[in-house]
Amino acid sequence: MNIKKIFLVLFILTLPSKLFADATVDDNNHQLNLFVGNFDFSDHKQKAMLLGFQHQDENLNKNTFLGNVSPITGGFITANSAAYIYTGVEWNVDMGSFYLTPSFAPGLYHEGDGKDLGHVLEFKSEVQLSYKTSDTTNFAFSYNHVSNASLGDKNPGANSYMFNFLKKF
Repeated sequence: MNIKKIFLVLFILTLPSKLFADATVDDNNHQLNLFVGNFDFSDHKQKAMLLGFQHQDENLNKNTFLGNVSPITGGFITANSAAYIYTGVEWNVDMGSFYLTPSFAPGLYHEGDGKDLGHVLEFKSEVQLSYKTSDTTNFAFSYNHVSNASLGDKNPGANSYMFNFLKKF
């Protein structure tokens, strides 16, 4: 990997912390999202079960022209030993008992024995619909697409769906 690609990876991975440098602080609100699902369900030769986690620090939120944004950090591993770690941002849209949560997160991908996505730097776009069962617990369904935005020689992408358990602490 040349120096420009290394700089690009480091810049993208530290961007969320720079965006929230002047963020507002509320009370102690952290959210852990545990999820299980099907990685790359649309490619029958490469699909695999996945297991993952995500942390959201609601202390670091910022009102922007796009709504209230907060940083996320997480990762997942597949049954084929592929792994992805990421950091990015999400928007929480309160719809009463439901939340719509789109997110964007650049991250680092290791194919293991799984699908070759074409580059170590991949971008995850996700949408999640969650149902609030209590003040601290939500259940959700999410869909994401992981792609390298044509940074690599190839860009097959991967589509995944997950079932999520979210807990605030």
